[in-house]
Amino acid sequence: MVQRWSGRETRLLREAMRMSLRDFADHLGISDRAISKWEAGADHYFPRPDSQSVLDTALARASDEIRRRFAEALGASDEAPSATGAIAVNSHKFVPVFIGVDHARRLGAHMTVGTAAGWLESSLADVDHPEAPTCTLHVFACGVAVFHIIQPQEPATLSELAVWRYRSYASDLKWARAKIRDLLDEDHPHGPNPEYVLSLYWLTSSPWTGSEYDTALRLLSTPSVLVDRGSPDGPVPLDGSVEETLLANGLDHPDIVSFGVRGVSTGYAGWSGVSYASVSQERSLTADELVGCELAVQALWCFTHQVQQRVEEGQDPSMPDRYGWRFLRAAYSRLSTARAQETAQHCLMREAIMKTSGLADRLRAAQDALRESAD
Repeated sequence: MVQRWSGRETRLLREAMRMSLRDFADHLGISDRAISKWEAGADHYFPRPDSQSVLDTALARASDEIRRRFAEALGASDEAPSATGAIAVNSHKFVPVFIGVDHARRLGAHMTVGTAAGWLESSLADVDHPEAPTCTLHVFACGVAVFHIIQPQEPATLSELAVWRYRSYASDLKWARAKIRDLLDEDHPHGPNPEYVLSLYWLTSSPWTGSEYDTALRLLSTPSVLVDRGSPDGPVPLDGSVEETLLANGLDHPDIVSFGVRGVSTGYAGWSGVSYASVSQERSLTADELVGCELAVQALWCFTHQVQQRVEEGQDPSMPDRYGWRFLRAAYSRLSTARAQETAQHCLMREAIMKTSGLADRLRAAQDALRESAD
């Protein structure tokens, strides 16, 4: 959230933590004179490591309530950005499929080595997609492959985008199944089979202002309210008045979790996907940060789903020792614990995605199943 701390931001953090100047200084392990000097700087920035890293660490370790209180206090304005024109979004789709450790090793041997979220071992390569200018295949050493498909869209309405989303999912799953089997030379009917697609929308332009802007981001993360998926002709848009009514009156959905910061960004995570828009580019998350988090989450979700399927089929879930219950224990710690240098906004984003995906519970359940199988 804060890439360079100003005196105002330092004071707002202290107030959010409800500490006196002396108590705040003691909490950070520095002198109260340093705190007073920072706060007296008003809008003067302190990018020096001695101040920035200390304050970043304090915020990363703060409770959820303190971070929310600080985010609210930091917002310079309650208003969304002014309208900038037609709807324009960058659609990021993630299509995970379990291929097994051996297949992952063989496939990854011919790819570029990389990491997702800075810690999960993987390899990647560009692949051709019939309807996307950019598609990258990420192969994780734990046995999961994830297609990352990027498709810029300029729909006339959110309902149109929602229908395209659901209709394209069917073709993307069919394409991904054929592509991964071709890459692995696995053409038998029980070969790797991707089961779902998850979307991340980065809003780059919009016609909305004020509360409509916020509602639009909510709708992007939860498109089902705009679509009739029971139609015999496949997904079709609901009457246009539904979208108009929702934009005018707002959308209060219990499964949507906010991770935006007023004056900096607007972001929502839901079971169906994630939506994000940058207000202050220098302070907001980057597309790579959002994509990196989703790649790690989807890879692990797919991995734990494979373990769950084995259990439900009455089999002992068997994984190589390197990717057994200790691997999942480490993954759970990585995704549920704030890092010392992690910004507050990144922490909020990760927590929102973890909560709405249900991955934390899945990691614990899979960890227990693999531990029992190993005993």
